[in-house]
Amino acid sequence: MDQKSREIKTHCSYMDHGGCGLIVTVEDGRIVKVKGDPDGWLNQGYVCPKGLASPKRLDHPNRLRHPLRRAGERGSGQWERISWDRALEEISTRLDGIRQRDGARAVAFGLGMPKGLDHFGQIRLANTFGSPNLVASQDVCHAPREITGVHTCGFYPVVDFKQPSELVVLWASNVPATNEEGGICSALLKQVGQGTKLMVIDPRRGSLADKAELWLPLRPGSDAALALGMLNVMITEKLYDAEFVANHTHGFAELAAQVAGYPPERVAAITWLEPEQIRQAARLYANAKPAALAWGNPIEHTNNAFQAARGLVCLMALSGNLDVPGGNLQPLEPKIAGLGPYVRADLVPDKRTQMLSAAHGVIPRFMTIPPTYLRRAILEGNPYPVKGFFSMDTNPLMAWADSRLTKRALESLEFFACAELFMTPSAALADVVLPAAASLEFDDIGHYGLGHGYILARPRVVDPPTECRPPMQICCDLGQRLAGEDLWPADYREMLNMVLEPSGMSWEEFVERGHLQGPEKFRKYRDKGFKTPSGKVELRLSTAEKFGLPPLPAWDGFPEDTDPEFPLVLTGRKNRVSLHSSYRWVDELRAKNPEPVLEMHPDDAAKAGISEGDAVRLSTRQGSIVQVARLSRRVRPGVVYAEHGWWFPEDPDPLGGWERSNFNLLTSTAKLGKEFGTPNMAALPCKVEKVA
Repeated sequence: MDQKSREIKTHCSYMDHGGCGLIVTVEDGRIVKVKGDPDGWLNQGYVCPKGLASPKRLDHPNRLRHPLRRAGERGSGQWERISWDRALEEISTRLDGIRQRDGARAVAFGLGMPKGLDHFGQIRLANTFGSPNLVASQDVCHAPREITGVHTCGFYPVVDFKQPSELVVLWASNVPATNEEGGICSALLKQVGQGTKLMVIDPRRGSLADKAELWLPLRPGSDAALALGMLNVMITEKLYDAEFVANHTHGFAELAAQVAGYPPERVAAITWLEPEQIRQAARLYANAKPAALAWGNPIEHTNNAFQAARGLVCLMALSGNLDVPGGNLQPLEPKIAGLGPYVRADLVPDKRTQMLSAAHGVIPRFMTIPPTYLRRAILEGNPYPVKGFFSMDTNPLMAWADSRLTKRALESLEFFACAELFMTPSAALADVVLPAAASLEFDDIGHYGLGHGYILARPRVVDPPTECRPPMQICCDLGQRLAGEDLWPADYREMLNMVLEPSGMSWEEFVERGHLQGPEKFRKYRDKGFKTPSGKVELRLSTAEKFGLPPLPAWDGFPEDTDPEFPLVLTGRKNRVSLHSSYRWVDELRAKNPEPVLEMHPDDAAKAGISEGDAVRLSTRQGSIVQVARLSRRVRPGVVYAEHGWWFPEDPDPLGGWERSNFNLLTSTAKLGKEFGTPNMAALPCKVEKVA
């Protein structure tokens, strides 16, 4: 690249879902400044601490810079440096050997949350290899909302922060801290400044709860019950959109009969709220036109995820806020490559019946494998054995429920390889580790496949270290060896052009424009109905009996039974300066959050003799960890927040002290939601004790 100083426009990525427009100043091939782009389509100049610190990853002294091959026992930290040719040859030979002996389905491919085009490159790699098993964390992230929406109303209802709303409901959604899935907080804060009202539903009083008309500090895990209580009020008091319900919904009478069993008095006892709070919430939401419901990731963290998502889509429908400006939208995609052709889904036509999930009866259209089912296949051969695993951009040992089970599974694999930026606890258990280029070091397309109706240009701004390759290039390199040159180009940039080809736009033209949005059309159901079997929003699922699904939303009880030995309720918390387990090694971010923090109410702390800053042992029936106590009256009494994703890169342990503060040593896979294989990662009975 040119060595003189210049400013380059791109989009932030890999620090979360991304989407903030950035202006990056480069001098002599190095980034010297990052700032938010005032013309950024989503962020309008805003950028979070992670985005500002993102260049600090690039020249970190401990970053992976060469392919490595295990030279000792798994997890021993003994490695030998090898060439790229040797690394790719070993991975392809070992995976192909398993395919030849046991079939392609005996190899699984894995990834973390969708960060860029490599997410779909990895899906394509699995499909071209012939494996139906692409393992992802979507059982606890995005899929319960997306797929439940598809079954209920034919699409994933995306919150609209672009158009003005009379009311925004933040349901388990802390937008200023997470900017989840492109819902950048600057757009919401602008609306609030112009008079949009807020309702916040969260056990913790976040900053936006201070600005809210109503804050509901519900008990963790009771989201489905609260939705049913609000539906009860809307129907009983005839607050629903009668025209929409009459013309565009299926099963209203059955839903009305179902929610009659959830009056506010019953729901209040479940949710730790007052009956009048539930009535007030229902009235506030039903009477606001339009109202947008931002539903956050935490509702997907128990085995009741399907029921919670069903209840919330029914709320959107009864209030008439589906596919209206300022409500919850059905975005239309721009003219870009369809997902099916792009990932070559045609090469595994029997995936639905052959994937590991099929034996467990997951909901149709959920096409990634929940991690629990992969581990059962590795350790038990259930429903068939998996012997090989290749992963990218994921740290299963920290991210998946029941970390000890994950460790046993990874150690039991015949062959495990991964691509990473840094030697994570999971990478430390691999046979071969490939050094990946970081975002800002390669060209990429953001938000493809997320169902938001737009894609973002992420042009590179600097070159990666000599032996670090873009994740999509790694997919191409392995794809050529495992599937052939007719299915995979030699240069990953051709994969970007494949996405853009239907638009008639070149990569350079796309970069100049910055984003590509689909046409904005609202209330499309008036002409075309909804993409469901009935053509309407299915308050009662017409396919329930066919697919073995609950026909109506219901409250199935808490994920775990109460236990006097564990009197508090635990839920997880993501810190705004980290991304799950990522970037604990970036000094600028670590300085803002140096230790894992457990947040609890002062009254609960006083009962246990705990003071601010004490090291505390947090225990569930599954295990115990140590974090540092922070006392806050913003947390409702009886609830404990512990930070997720903690490990310690500075620890001499090759696995980075993974057992010290790892939230997922407290979680279990004993109970799973049938629809998505979701384990319980919230609403866990716990106790907190001071560490001597």
